[in-house]
Amino acid sequence: MREKNGKRILATVLAIMMLVTLVPVSAMADNEGTAEKPWKGVADGETVYLQEAKGRELIKLDSAVVTNGSFVFNGRQDAAVNRYLTYQAEGKRMMTDFFLENGNILVAMGETTTVTGTPNNDIYQAYKQEAGALNKEMRALYEKSKEEGLTEEQNAEIEKQFEELDGKLNTLTFNTIDANITNPVGIHLWPGNSYSMELPQLQALAAKVPAEYQSNERIASLLKRIEVLAKTSVGQKFTDFEMPTPDGKTLKLSDVIAKNKYTLIDFWASWCGPCRREMPNVVAAYKAYNKKGFGIVGVSLDSDAEAWKKAIKDLGMTWEHMSDVKGWQCEGAALYGVNSIPATVLVAQDGTIIERNLRGEAIAEKLKELLK
Repeated sequence: MREKNGKRILATVLAIMMLVTLVPVSAMADNEGTAEKPWKGVADGETVYLQEAKGRELIKLDSAVVTNGSFVFNGRQDAAVNRYLTYQAEGKRMMTDFFLENGNILVAMGETTTVTGTPNNDIYQAYKQEAGALNKEMRALYEKSKEEGLTEEQNAEIEKQFEELDGKLNTLTFNTIDANITNPVGIHLWPGNSYSMELPQLQALAAKVPAEYQSNERIASLLKRIEVLAKTSVGQKFTDFEMPTPDGKTLKLSDVIAKNKYTLIDFWASWCGPCRREMPNVVAAYKAYNKKGFGIVGVSLDSDAEAWKKAIKDLGMTWEHMSDVKGWQCEGAALYGVNSIPATVLVAQDGTIIERNLRGEAIAEKLKELLK
């Protein structure tokens, strides 16, 4: 069995394939990749693929054929790496990621999937089980929120419960990464979950990353972003940039900041649903405080100029706007470490950053405090 680069894989992967129910560990006969009996719903002769994630694509590295309800990959791996197992039959696709590492890895795939048997997989499995349980509760609340006839009090209670669960999930994720930042589990989990962390948390984790992982492409990118966030955090001076306006002129951020007591840099895009839902709050704050010295400059992460211009008109965004129309490659967004939108930066006239990521009613509340 070989990787794309020709290196021999160093692990034994034993997986019992099922379509419906979870294979109990007691069903394993031994460590040689055999099971006591075929499992109901498994189609012998079907193929299981070992795959690697490259961006948003899965690249096939190797395959194994289901025999007597089970399949086996044998090999060696120099270092633990995150990989995927996929299986498709009768229009159903099962997929799970795991850590390919030395040892006997037991994978039971079905409506519930478990991966156990080696250190990194045991840690990862424990996290996924806890996170999965919290996500299940959050999905149930979301479905409940769509029911008709709910009162304001009921909606408020659902939102409160959802936020509490989200907080628990964020805490679980941070604690898991913090406890494992020196091993492949923490290194794998951190980049994809960094968006929910505050700068001090990110800096604390960055200080613990071993040198051997700092050249990892995803980690190196995140460490660079943390440096940018530190330079543009509350209390720091803003970073200036200029971009084209909707009418083709050039607008400089410093020119907008200089003429307002406080300026909100609003990173958004016409295609961003949360941005559009948030916009009424921004519009309301602008109408209430513009005459008192509050200004806004919209920085769009659009790649379609016409869609950008149409959204400005449709959403009633009567302030100044700029965009290089490069989508997620927006140079202004990169200067502020923006990797999710909507995102805001509130800057005082002297160039000091006052707040980051004000949302909803918090925008008006902050302006009421500042512009008395």
